[in-house]
Amino acid sequence: MEAFVESMMQKLGPVGIGLLMFLENVFPPIPSELIMPLAGYLATRGDMNIAIVVIAGTLGSLVGTLPWYYLGKRLGHDGVRRFASRHGRWLTMHPSDVDAASERFKRHGDASVLVGRLIPTVRTLISVPAGVANMPLGRFLLFSTVGTFVWTTALAMAGYLLGQAYETVSDYIDPISTAVLVGLVGVYVYRVATFKEERT
Repeated sequence: MEAFVESMMQKLGPVGIGLLMFLENVFPPIPSELIMPLAGYLATRGDMNIAIVVIAGTLGSLVGTLPWYYLGKRLGHDGVRRFASRHGRWLTMHPSDVDAASERFKRHGDASVLVGRLIPTVRTLISVPAGVANMPLGRFLLFSTVGTFVWTTALAMAGYLLGQAYETVSDYIDPISTAVLVGLVGVYVYRVATFKEERT
């Protein structure tokens, strides 16, 4: 996976970073934890400017939030609830979970988006309840931008500050990211297997 990510950056530069960060939001197995540190490292070699790296990563990630936001907006609370009722096992959630999440989002919507953009996996999913709650697009983008900028900056600077040592560290990143992905799949399979229908 690392070879694919690096190839995209080498061929397309900042556009490649933006595209990869967009894909990270719609296809989570391509993790930002791999993309941005590698981009930061490439900046130390003079391939790209670190500020451009951060801006490209932030913009790509922000664009990637919009499909999920509009999906939530289109379905609405009732639509998501019906979807959970029909396909709850595969989502590992009940309609009551949708109700609880909506209530929490109403109370802490702004903070949920900002903080959610700093948490792996949640980074993508937080856009759906924002759309369901009809959070104004401008407000959603504002808090998403702040959270995303902090996240991409931290990851890019990690690779940038590691410099040449990144090559040593990168030998461990791909196996670890693969192990994490396998672990997440295992947790999901377990939750599906042990899922119990909600009593009505």
